[in-house]
Amino acid sequence: MIALSDSVFLTPEEYLQLEEKSNIKHEYLDGQVYAMAGTTDTHNTIVGNLFILIRNHFRGSDCRVYFADIKARIEKRNRFYYPDILVTCDPKDKETPTYKRFTKLIIEILSDSTEAFDRGDKFNDYQTLDSLEEYVLVNTKQQRFETFRRNDQGLWVLQTYTPEDETFELQSINLIASFTDLYQDVELEAIAPRPEL
Repeated sequence: MIALSDSVFLTPEEYLQLEEKSNIKHEYLDGQVYAMAGTTDTHNTIVGNLFILIRNHFRGSDCRVYFADIKARIEKRNRFYYPDILVTCDPKDKETPTYKRFTKLIIEILSDSTEAFDRGDKFNDYQTLDSLEEYVLVNTKQQRFETFRRNDQGLWVLQTYTPEDETFELQSINLIASFTDLYQDVELEAIAPRPEL
């Protein structure tokens, strides 16, 4: 993310108005606005595969799956993020067409430029959503699907899936799907060599 200006402070309402007219997506962190970088073929293919799996699973239900252009609002931290995929089943989210406040599931596809943020500060912000049950990170360099689930004690527990498992589970939405479908038509990105010490 690239900060647009250190001196301009926007209210959430001002941000939403500007974002509605902008050709570029921006995330909002406590008054500051950050332009988002583009994505890759690998990233888009994985998002598309997941969207189809989840959308087909929800046919005829009140739950909705969104990708790319719908924001998650994190009111306790004064943030708006664009998750790669978000799911809501709360009817109150129909009141806000450009963002959702009662997200049940969030999925982020990892990249070199976002992985540290997705695993760190962004996940920390997402954890303040009382409605969030599951947070997923999907790898683009190897077939790995990491899901963090909130348990009954409010702790986040990690479960990792790899091709050896054959399937992965999204418990928050009652979906079991195959690794083959998740990574169908995906060309994994190259792993950068580690620098020598």
